[in-house]
Amino acid sequence: MNLPAMLVDPRLADCRRLFLRGCELPVQIGVHAFEQGAPQRMRFDVDLWVPLARSTPSTDELAEVVDYDFVRERIRALAARGRVQLQETLADQLLRAMLAHPGVRAARVATEKPDVYPDCEAVGVEVFGIKPTQEDRR
Repeated sequence: MNLPAMLVDPRLADCRRLFLRGCELPVQIGVHAFEQGAPQRMRFDVDLWVPLARSTPSTDELAEVVDYDFVRERIRALAARGRVQLQETLADQLLRAMLAHPGVRAARVATEKPDVYPDCEAVGVEVFGIKPTQEDRR
């Protein structure tokens, strides 16, 4: 089995992967005439890579890890901002929000619109990012 390059990147070797799957919300999105006027159903999948040192609880307390509520709240806040033309724009905004969390080293965001074409399961976009390390900044 060939793993995607992002999963074998050495900068992620000391990380745990957290994920949120199938978060579904109505979103005002789309450029086509048939997408205007009403919100569309969208699904969001998010993966976060968090260093084990920042996500291994010693006292079994929520404050010791990245809370899944953070991911849901950011998705909901972006969806509530108003009309967006492109999924790429929304996915990029969500990726930046995930990478802004101090506990997150890398993130993958996938968005999909399941109701655009009757003969397709969904149309979507996926984006991935890793925070630069000290070595990357040199």
